[in-house]
Parts: sequence; structure tokens; C-alpha cells
Amino acid sequence: MPSVDTLIPTTNDTPSDAEKLGFRFGDKGTHTSRTMMLDELGAVLRVVAAGGKRKDYAAAIIEENCLAKPTLATRRLSNQRLGELYGLDPEVAVFRVLRRLWDRDERSRPLLALLGALARDPLLRGTVEAVVGLQPGEEFPRVRARQVLRDAVGTRLNDSILDKVVRNAASSWTQAGHLLGRTFKKRQRVAATPWTVAYALYLGRAVGFRGAELFSSGWMAVLDASPPDSRTLALEAKRLGLIDLSISGDIVDIALDRLDPAPGSA
Repeated sequence: MPSVDTLIPTTNDTPSDAEKLGFRFGDKGTHTSRTMMLDELGAVLRVVAAGGKRKDYAAAIIEENCLAKPTLATRRLSNQRLGELYGLDPEVAVFRVLRRLWDRDERSRPLLALLGALARDPLLRGTVEAVVGLQPGEEFPRVRARQVLRDAVGTRLNDSILDKVVRNAASSWTQAGHLLGRTFKKRQRVAATPWTVAYALYLGRAVGFRGAELFSSGWMAVLDASPPDSRTLALEAKRLGLIDLSISGDIVDIALDRLDPAPGSA
């Protein structure tokens, strides 16, 4: 299996290129107060056309109340939190690609949302090792998850906030399909698709992975996809017209212009 803790290459000391595409870094994140909000994201994307601008998403949430929130304050807060998690803006490349893939395959949506949230929320990203490294049937280790998160973000968050982040992150991993259960959550495998592999390739290349290492990065580990499985699904993504790909032994030539044809895209 791919390494579970390498979403960002150790050689990538300057995340500026990824930040330009919409990645967020640091020790702050939306999971101090929310989960990845899968249902809310789906509701917004149902009512806003694929070509919608940031103001259209805001109007759908705040003015049209597409999320059925009880107060104006909660509508505004939901708009803010979804914007933090996903961008909700075609000018943000990681959201632009997510939005393009969202309507292509409904079964891929939970994993597409998770990948997008991992790119945007450093706190959720800090829990990857505690979840993806589990074997199917193993119980989610909350204490270890808190320690892994502490190692990732340092001392800025106190223990009570860390516990809240762990709870919210566990809910997000459950929404994505990696965990099953309420009080005691256990690991289960998820099924990668050509659409989720295409997005994982995009995100992996955005942070500096190249060539064959794209198939063994943590982005593929999140999809429970081994390097051979990743290659097979990437070739299927090519057949579907999502990417251009040539593989010859360990030589991998990949072009993502089909996935994100916007000017200046990665």
C-alpha cells in the first residue's frame, strides 16, 4: 500500500505553488467546529450550476437558504465554513476540478469531497495517519489520533479543542466511508474510482509529486488504492477522457489539462 502519511512530499519546503491552487497550510482549520459537511456540500452543488461564481454559492446558501438553516446567522456561518473547506469559487483550482468531477459519478462524491477537504483543512490532514493506517475492522484510536494531530499542529490547540477536532474528523472519515459505527467506529475499506484517482493525481501533482510516485503517495493511500490499482484506474480515467497518460515501466508521463483546462491551471 502507499505510505499513509505523505500527502505533502518531504522535499516540498515551499507550498506556495499549491497555495496558489487553493491548498491551505498551517495549524488552523475548519474541523475545530465542523465536519467536512458532505450533505451541505451536496445540497449547494445541486442548486448552483456548474459555471456558478462564488457569489452564486453565497446567494444559494444565505438568500435562498438551500441548506434550510433556521437563522440568517447560521446561513452566513455555513457559507463561511463551506468556503473554507472547499473554496466554492471557480477561481480556486482545487474546487474547480472538484466541481468538474462531481457531476460525472455520484458514487465518487464522498471521496471527492474528502480529498478536497484534505487539501483545504490542515487539521483534517493531520488525522490521515490515524485512520488510513488502520486495518479493516480495527477500532478508530481516538487517543492516538489526538497525539498524531498534536504532532502535526504543535501546541496552539489545547486538549479540549484537540478532542473536538478528533470527533469532527472521525465524523468526516465516517461520511467518506473509511469508518463505520457511532460510538465505536471501525475501519472499513473504500473503493477508489477513475474519478477519485484523477482528482488524487491532480492534488498529488499540485504539491510536488511526479512520475511513478504519484501512484504511491498518501493521496492514493486515502483512496485505499495500491500502486497497481492506482495505475489501472488512472488508465481508465484516460479512457474516460479525464487525463492524458502514458506509462512505460517506471516512466510516467501525465497531463491534466483535460481535468482542468482553465488558463494557468496545473
